[in-house]
Amino acid sequence: MESTSQLNTEEQIFPTYKKWNITFKSASGSTITDQKGKTYIDLMAGVGVVNLGHGHPAVLKAVEQQLHEGWHASNFFHYEGQQKTAELLTKYSCGDLVFFANSGAEANEGAIKLARKHTGRRKIISFLQSFHGRTFGSMAATGQDSIHKGFGPMLEGFEYVPYNDVKALENAIDEDTAAVIVEPVQGEGGVIPGDPSFLQAVEAAAKKKDALFICDEIQTGIGRTGAFFAHQHSGLQPDIITTAKALGNGFPAGAVIGKVHLKEAFGPGSHGTTFGGNPLAMAAAQATLQTIIEEDWSQKAAEKGEALINELKKKLSSLSVVKEIRGKGMMIGIELTEPAGEKILKLQEKGVLAIAAGPNVIRLLPPLTIEWDTLMQGVQALEETLNNK
Repeated sequence: MESTSQLNTEEQIFPTYKKWNITFKSASGSTITDQKGKTYIDLMAGVGVVNLGHGHPAVLKAVEQQLHEGWHASNFFHYEGQQKTAELLTKYSCGDLVFFANSGAEANEGAIKLARKHTGRRKIISFLQSFHGRTFGSMAATGQDSIHKGFGPMLEGFEYVPYNDVKALENAIDEDTAAVIVEPVQGEGGVIPGDPSFLQAVEAAAKKKDALFICDEIQTGIGRTGAFFAHQHSGLQPDIITTAKALGNGFPAGAVIGKVHLKEAFGPGSHGTTFGGNPLAMAAAQATLQTIIEEDWSQKAAEKGEALINELKKKLSSLSVVKEIRGKGMMIGIELTEPAGEKILKLQEKGVLAIAAGPNVIRLLPPLTIEWDTLMQGVQALEETLNNK
């Protein structure tokens, strides 16, 4: 057995992430600075997490205050922060009840359990190229073979159909279907918006079979697409909404938001978490939600996102390497005719951070609060990169 003393630097960490050659030092607003002192324009927001930018003063103040008051007692206690955060989430959604988790995967895991428990059925339908998490339940719901590879048989009862294909869904859904889970905009799958008529048909098909309709808003929620939740663009009323990423503006927090008729399925002992809904997470989430709502960042994201997409189309559409520019609000995908990875590394050399969504898509998820001039600096770097300059 090899001791850790024989390992090279960082070999004590499992190599689950293909890390960049950047070591984080600090972050502020819409920039990140590395240990060499280089500052980058952040067009990824921690993968759609810091919607209010890094170190937002309202969130920082709330967490700092709670840190001195206490950060853990267990979920046997009532927490005022949980109640206030739940009130905000239910007021600005169609839901009635909230279960707090620590992440998006946990939120989706909870949603899957809730759907099966409430309906007494086992089948969960999701969509090809979807991404719902990496725990066994959320991984089984994910419609990507690359995510399943190497982990043996997936949990039974999951079926995948093509996204934006109403007929395929209607052929798959039956009396054994507990739920249909859908991302209103597929994120990891390539930033693919769901057509409103498709999303409405998914909801109708689920309700026709008395199955639950679940909207995965892990990446799309909390203002990202120009609405508080992305499904609201299409006038949907899901039975369950899951959210995480931006909920705590970087502090780990997730939530399952459900309709009141699901209450009995999640009674005492049916589900739980040690750290979910802890006071620090709730301080961050409450401050984040209040700021998003009071300062109307959803509407600002809609306006800024539309302007950004127009600017990108104006500057990039004529380039031979660009196949399509698509998105919703401040969630944008630039599909290329070649792999995106090399372009993303070239962007880093120019001091701009972006991420991929599948092999050929550059994904832009800037903080909603990013200033327009800074955003345009990022667009200029992107144009130069795609022009091989």
